[in-house]
Amino acid sequence: MFLFVSKLLPLLFYPLGLSCLLLIVAFLLLWKRPRLAAIPIVAVLLILLLGSNARVSDGLARSLEFQNLPTELPKTDAIVVLGGCTESAVAPRPWVEVREEGDRVLYAAKLYRDGKAPRLILSGGRIDWRRSGSAESEDMAVLLEPMGVPRSAMLQDPSSLNTRENAVNVKQIMEAQGIRRVLLVTSAMHMPRSLMIFRKLGMEAIAAPTDFTSTQFDPQQVNTTEANILDALPDADQLRRTTRALKEYVGIAVYWLRGWV
Repeated sequence: MFLFVSKLLPLLFYPLGLSCLLLIVAFLLLWKRPRLAAIPIVAVLLILLLGSNARVSDGLARSLEFQNLPTELPKTDAIVVLGGCTESAVAPRPWVEVREEGDRVLYAAKLYRDGKAPRLILSGGRIDWRRSGSAESEDMAVLLEPMGVPRSAMLQDPSSLNTRENAVNVKQIMEAQGIRRVLLVTSAMHMPRSLMIFRKLGMEAIAAPTDFTSTQFDPQQVNTTEANILDALPDADQLRRTTRALKEYVGIAVYWLRGWV
């Protein structure tokens, strides 16, 4: 039940869900208090305009992604890769496919081939009531094999369904295998929450972020009239990035209330 509620309630805080909720309020007000209906309608317009604005979206993303910038990573006992980045080979897909967060698998393979750790721990199950397919840990294993990672080097957690469960199950694997220090691979935006959870459980996890949606750039190179006009216009991709960032902040708040971070 907690899993379902944790997926459902935050939708009301995201730009699209909150806008729909406010529009329902506006329709109800149009029925009896038409003058007040303008308030939620204006609020919806502001939410969508700000949420889909490139500068707002980039600012939110950078506030999370730049907390753990890449550094020279040390050698460790294992590389932990968090799920949420694959789609199973369900027809008509010919093979396992990756989402936008699929950089996690690519970066993990690179770290392994660079000799940063002799083993990988792949963590992620699949929510039965959401979509069919194999566990994400197995999907990642399928992708990693052609990239030069042998099955013998992979350990799997095929049952975790959220970041907290990822950490709990990975800790059990680490204790069973005598693993003490790990590189934690996940999306840069997801890294702050993940790192807090892993360290709260007493694990020595070193951030190895990937899947950056923001980059360091020279403002003079992009501060043009054309760029400023386009950045100010509504953009669905920017709205999605804003939603991803808000999801992390909501997640941090909920996990803090439960004592998980």
